[in-house]
Order: sequence, then C-alpha cells, then structure tokens
Amino acid sequence: MGQIIQAPVEAYLDGLHPTPDALLAAIEAEGRAQNLPLVQPASARLLRSLVIATGARRVLEIGTCIGYSAIWMAQALPRDGLLVTLEADAERAAVARRNIERAGLADRISVIVGDASRYLHKIAGPFDVVFQDSDKQRYGTMLDRLVALLRVGGVLATDNVLWNGEVVEGYVSPPQRDETDTQALRAYNARLAADPRLLTTFLPVGDGVAVSVKLAT
Repeated sequence: MGQIIQAPVEAYLDGLHPTPDALLAAIEAEGRAQNLPLVQPASARLLRSLVIATGARRVLEIGTCIGYSAIWMAQALPRDGLLVTLEADAERAAVARRNIERAGLADRISVIVGDASRYLHKIAGPFDVVFQDSDKQRYGTMLDRLVALLRVGGVLATDNVLWNGEVVEGYVSPPQRDETDTQALRAYNARLAADPRLLTTFLPVGDGVAVSVKLAT
C-alpha cells in the first residue's frame, strides 16, 4: 500500500500491533498465497473496532471471500450476536464456512451464497454495522439498500475507496487497476461525501476505508 502510506510509516504502525491469533494469521497467509482480495490487517482491526464501538449485535458483510474479515468482526460480537455475509463465489463461500468452523464461530456467522444485489431485498434489518467489500462497480447500486438496512447511528464501512491511490487521477502512472472500477469508486466516494443521510470520513487505512455514520432521519 505504499501509494497511500509510505512503507516505513506503514511498517512502524503494523509493528505497534500484536500478531493476530494463529488461525487468522493462517487464513490470511492462505489468501495472500492465492492472491485473493482480503482486507489488510489494519483494515480488519478497524472493522473490529467499529463493531466494539457501536456495541454491535448484528453485522452485514457484502463480500465474504474466505471469511477473514468476517472472523475478525464476529470475534467481537456477543455470544448471541449475528453476522450475515454474502458471497457470490460458491467455492470461496465453502472455504469461508470451513474457516468459520475452525474459528468456532458457526453459530454467529451465516454465509449466504449468491449475488448480493439480488439477495439484499430479502434481508431484514436493522444492522449495527455494514461492511461493503464486493464488486467495485456495484458499490453505487447497493448503497441505498445498505443505508436502509442500517440503524440510525450505525456504521457503513466501505473498503478499497483509495484503490492504491488510483482514485486520484494521474497519481499512479501507468494505472495498475481496471479503469472502470476506478471510475466507479470515484463516483461512489463523491456520492458518499455528499449524501445527507451519512456523515462520512475517508481513512488512509489499508487500501482506504470510508466510515459512514447513518444520521437521524
């Protein structure tokens, strides 16, 4: 993530934190080895902090991958808490379920396989925290439904909003990521910033995380 935070600063910050538990470290290593889109550890710590700070009992995640971020968050839920996570790829969802079992969190995490944009209307809120980490080109189309599912005072966290710095036009040359995704993220960020329903802060954590608090309506 050197395009966002200089490598020495990033290494210093990472060094301040204790190593995550052995299972999370193993899941992360497996995912990185396969070049899977896992959140960065700093982003995962932020997500866990948001779950604790909001006193969350219900969390919704869009984009399970192999369960890494879901486990980070669910470990902070009370025993009767629930995290619902949606994953479009059936193979990844199967791996996520195995990892969740390994973490002893099968009673707190429900993995739904399918296209989130089609399933969201079937999910009932409210949720205390919503984490968006799915197809970047669908961020915008899902926003209204995610805000509707969030309780007042709840938090929508969105990953990859800085896209390794590529949301800043001309900053990364030549571009390394799909330009259509980049344009979608620029539009989404502008929409978050202007949305009167939300108070949004963009944080240079990991690949960039937007933290949006739902305001009273």
